Amino acid sequence: MSRHDDIQLLRVNYLRGPNMWTYRPVLEVWLDLGRLEEFPSNKIEGFNDRLTAALPALVEHHCGVGERGGFLQRLTEGTWMGHVLEHVVIELLNLSGMPTGFGQTRSTSKTGVYRMVFRARDEQVARAALAEGHALLMAMINADAFDVKAAVDRIRDKVDDCYLGPSTAAIVAAATDRRIPHIRLNDGNLVQLGHGARQRRIWTAETDMTSAIAEGIARDKDLTKSLLKSVGVPVPYGSAVKTAAEAWEAAQDIGLPVVVKPSDGNHGRGVTLDLRQEADVAAAFELADKEGSEVLVESYIPGNEHRLLVVGGQVVAAARGDEAWITGDGQHTVVQLVDLQINTDPRRGLTEDFPLNRITLGEDAVVLLDLQRQGVTPEAVPAAGQRVLIQRNGNVAIDCTAQVHPDVAHAVSLAARTIGLDIAGVDLVCTDISKPLSETGGAIVEVNAGPGLLMHLKPAEGMPQPVGQAIIDHLFDEGETGRIPVVGVLASQGGNHITRLVAWLLHLNGRHVGLACSDGLFLGTRRVEKRSSTRWDAAHRLLMNRVVDAVVVQNDATSILKDGLAYDRCQVGVVTDMAAGVDLSHFDTLTEDQRFKVLRTQIDVVLGEGAAVLNADEPRLVEMAELSDGEVVLYARAEASEALQAHRAKGGRAVFLQGGTAVLAQGASETVGANIAQLAQRFAKAGQASDEATLLAAVATAWAMNISPELISAGLDTFVPELAQ
Repeated sequence: MSRHDDIQLLRVNYLRGPNMWTYRPVLEVWLDLGRLEEFPSNKIEGFNDRLTAALPALVEHHCGVGERGGFLQRLTEGTWMGHVLEHVVIELLNLSGMPTGFGQTRSTSKTGVYRMVFRARDEQVARAALAEGHALLMAMINADAFDVKAAVDRIRDKVDDCYLGPSTAAIVAAATDRRIPHIRLNDGNLVQLGHGARQRRIWTAETDMTSAIAEGIARDKDLTKSLLKSVGVPVPYGSAVKTAAEAWEAAQDIGLPVVVKPSDGNHGRGVTLDLRQEADVAAAFELADKEGSEVLVESYIPGNEHRLLVVGGQVVAAARGDEAWITGDGQHTVVQLVDLQINTDPRRGLTEDFPLNRITLGEDAVVLLDLQRQGVTPEAVPAAGQRVLIQRNGNVAIDCTAQVHPDVAHAVSLAARTIGLDIAGVDLVCTDISKPLSETGGAIVEVNAGPGLLMHLKPAEGMPQPVGQAIIDHLFDEGETGRIPVVGVLASQGGNHITRLVAWLLHLNGRHVGLACSDGLFLGTRRVEKRSSTRWDAAHRLLMNRVVDAVVVQNDATSILKDGLAYDRCQVGVVTDMAAGVDLSHFDTLTEDQRFKVLRTQIDVVLGEGAAVLNADEPRLVEMAELSDGEVVLYARAEASEALQAHRAKGGRAVFLQGGTAVLAQGASETVGANIAQLAQRFAKAGQASDEATLLAAVATAWAMNISPELISAGLDTFVPELAQ
């Protein structure tokens, strides 16, 4: 079989917002099949068998057929390699733990060249998946060996490096369920929820409501204990020590057995339990001293460790830890038995995909010390039937939310409020969480800021808890979406005039407006950047500004094709023309139908409670009315417009020109509004051409924002156009 040359990846572009393909970010790939254009999937000997053997789950891809096995049917019938690459990349992402259901491949005006897109939550992960998918596809075409597992592992590593952690991802997913937009603010887990003045921020399980003072208190375990004791929350008795000798002296004063731990450690590092001998206390002191600035000796509380999650003063989830034991067989060492009897549990692993951690004896000094206290070494061979304790409190990952006694929940909530944390992970030890602490002798041992959520999201046993939803409900009141009004204006001419006028009217209406247009970037009436701001990044900056409570954005067809929209949804979307004079050949957008598909993006993102503003003098734009989830407001130069008349007959809102004045009509009612002719004259005197249709679009947009006709009229009368530069 002759070898085929590689498919050429001509252009790779990340569309960061809603685009002509979908509402969500995608990676768009322009590829040239070369001679492979003559070889669809059914004309390469053995290709289909090799591909499905490498990726057997391709059978789950419905493709255009709409049912399981749909893609395999397309393979058998014969489909081109651009389409195959789409599905290969999607399947690699699925296998890597980033499920991706969307993809499309379309031919271009050049034979053998295709545009292929797929859903891309993260650009770097998407690029890594593309590279691996490309290599896999060429290997299958040429009957070369390919290690699919290694490819998936490389993509998974990129996911771990680049994507949100599981706790943050759960909160973001809960926000998405409530239609709250989000913006990732760094390469880690700092995320903005909502826009502008209505935004909130999270950093994993910390929020912008989390007090820095409370965090500082939580890090100091001795201070935490003192404050909790003062409000009647049960805590273990103990004291801080500076030497091993002081630790033993304190242990004797407190009463054996005791716990030795660092005062400001985390994740249980350096914590040794149930100490009864001086040598053990001294060894435990050395371990704790390496982990924190101070060492605490506390009374030992019998029972299992529990982690309770408090959000906004309420206990929303609880998990229990358990001991981990091995049983000797007289043949295997302790290390071998740990692997055979504990690490074989499919719930254990090294990544966050697993609710339980894999135990590696050499990496945990506390485990080694516990073995030493039992007179056992990792290389020892326990007798048959001999039980050896490996971990006193293994991973806290057994859900027990439904078992929490109300008195326990009250004590835990009080602990979080006393420290001052809006979100807290409270550690307590007791024998039975379904009974009051006063009965079991249990106590709260730690209060943690920024707690991990994985144990509640993926428990080893029991039901997952909706902790992400609880945090979102804490940050946003019921029905609140964190959105501010966003106006998107798509115009090939006059877009700067429309957006400047709308921003001015919103300003007069009491809004602090952010404006991105070809005249620059504005905050209120102040220009903060002079260069053209019809760019994704300029509009995005406004959505991140915590002062802005309304945003107006000028878009064009090129910016949508290059980057997508900067916002996921908008209150008002405006399209004024079909961009007939704009050269979009670089994007292979040549026909009116292709332009329509690009321009409709602005209308596709209108919120259900919002409105689309369309130019009724452009017949193709009137067709977009049915694409709007919200209301439609039409404008036209003449009242006699057929589209306008039909729209009014249905009770719709419309704006038209009558004697130089804008008339605002709904159904049969009419209100005389702004003096368009005078404003056009003022633009002309300032050296700027602005036709009446442009000014009508501004009036219609303001009305769609529910600004009163009186304020629109007064606002346009007071608007002063800038002198042409």
